[in-house]
Amino acid sequence: MPDIKSAGTYTLGDRTVNRLGYGAMQLAGPHVYGPPKDRDAAVAVLRAAVENGVNHIDTSDFYGPHVTNQIIREALHPYGNDLTIVTKIGAVRGSDASWLPAFSAAELTKAVEDNLRNLGLEVMDVVNMRIMFGMEPTEGSIEAPLTALAELQRRGLVKHIGLSSVTPTQVAEGRKLVDIVCVQNQYNLAHRGDDALVDELAAAGIAYVPFFPLGGFAPLQSSTLSEVAARLGATPMQVALAWLLQRSPNILLIPGTSSVSHLKENLATSDLVLPAEEIAALNGIAAITA
Repeated sequence: MPDIKSAGTYTLGDRTVNRLGYGAMQLAGPHVYGPPKDRDAAVAVLRAAVENGVNHIDTSDFYGPHVTNQIIREALHPYGNDLTIVTKIGAVRGSDASWLPAFSAAELTKAVEDNLRNLGLEVMDVVNMRIMFGMEPTEGSIEAPLTALAELQRRGLVKHIGLSSVTPTQVAEGRKLVDIVCVQNQYNLAHRGDDALVDELAAAGIAYVPFFPLGGFAPLQSSTLSEVAARLGATPMQVALAWLLQRSPNILLIPGTSSVSHLKENLATSDLVLPAEEIAALNGIAAITA
């Protein structure tokens, strides 16, 4: 297994994390609802991730709901001192597996308490406020929910605050209200709408964490991506992840999987360096898909 520290580290709040992390969403059942088909396999993936240097796990108690965090606790508790667990709040799951906004102070308090209980923690390292004003980032003030989250921080339940699924305007508003340590938005080779935001956050020392980093175009059906991967002897997914790592030093990756073999493939991205001419070719994908 490669040394994922070769991909670099970054400061997230008061913790130093390896830039290649792990996203736990796929550990729940279909549509991120209910239990996984193979719970033992989910436990094995988490343990393999940590054994191979992952010290940044992204999760949420609305994955399942509750299921993913309970699996993390089963697999990894008591947690190592260098493990940083980041969660998201701002939504609940309907009985039909729908995603429903949950922004009131009472709902946010319950969400943080649920995360702490199911993970077996007394304080969360980082809590991202996921804004669900629409299916995509939608303008609107985030002052009320962010103020409620800041109160939970003041009470000692949350160390650091991040934002998820937000516009640049909302990021600017949030930074005036509290210290923001990370922003988690959709961003990848095909969806480059946050280019300016990535650079702005890098200059401010704030992490940017892309979700669905490999999606956004028919799953990896880009001929350019496939051709670059073939030339480098890598998979298209590895190239897409490597592009993100080289895009900016403040980008932290959280690719998810329920398979140990796929996990190893993702972590091997740390050994992949993209030459300038290949980066130029990959940068053209956004123009084609725009």
